[in-house]
Amino acid sequence: HPSLKTEHLGILVDCNNALVKESQKKKKKIRQAINFGFNRKKMMLYLRNSIGTAAESGFVPAGLPSFDTNAVKGYHYNPAKARQLLTEAGFTNGNQPPIIKLLTIPIYADLGSYIANELAQVGIKVQVETVQKSLLLEQTSRSQAVFFRGSWIADYPDAENYLSVFYSKNPAPPNYTRYHNETFDELYEKANAEANDSLRYKIYQQMDQLVINDAPVVPLWYDMAIHLVHTNISG
Repeated sequence: HPSLKTEHLGILVDCNNALVKESQKKKKKIRQAINFGFNRKKMMLYLRNSIGTAAESGFVPAGLPSFDTNAVKGYHYNPAKARQLLTEAGFTNGNQPPIIKLLTIPIYADLGSYIANELAQVGIKVQVETVQKSLLLEQTSRSQAVFFRGSWIADYPDAENYLSVFYSKNPAPPNYTRYHNETFDELYEKANAEANDSLRYKIYQQMDQLVINDAPVVPLWYDMAIHLVHTNISG
């Protein structure tokens, strides 16, 4: 059954940060191209044994009541769209984006390699660098990692816990990408003041769609929990 966990890649988007000023990922179309440029469903089949659901909706995972694939449209594998976005970002006639470094921990090295190979086919070169978890946490907390693997596990079963990751007034953690969108912030505060669940879920979905459109993250999959029992047990 669904587990309240979203695996993702994060992209630092703070334009006041010197690392971001020198990075092509400050361009939204590059970040969107990364999201379109690899096959999540194939990734789940071959690297995850189909444990989990390809994250083709928002950052908020399956299993929460506000989750709705019709209300929040994410990214599906579309290499042609990825190439088109690269062209619109100014990379044409062999002028390719510079190599992007992806920081991950050793147990996710195969995942990074898969994504790098897929993105290479649409013209985005990714160099996977594995580091220890403690170093990755330190670099993301200090806004020293521009492109990094991450995961978010719910502290409590409400989408607000996931959306707080993008509230600009929050430090890192949880706002590791340093995302800042005034409309998002206004909706976040509005949602926190809304007592009606149904109305609050609608606001959550608007916020989730804003994040997906701006693409400070690359959702990978929504995790699952598996319970194993003996077949001879009953009652």
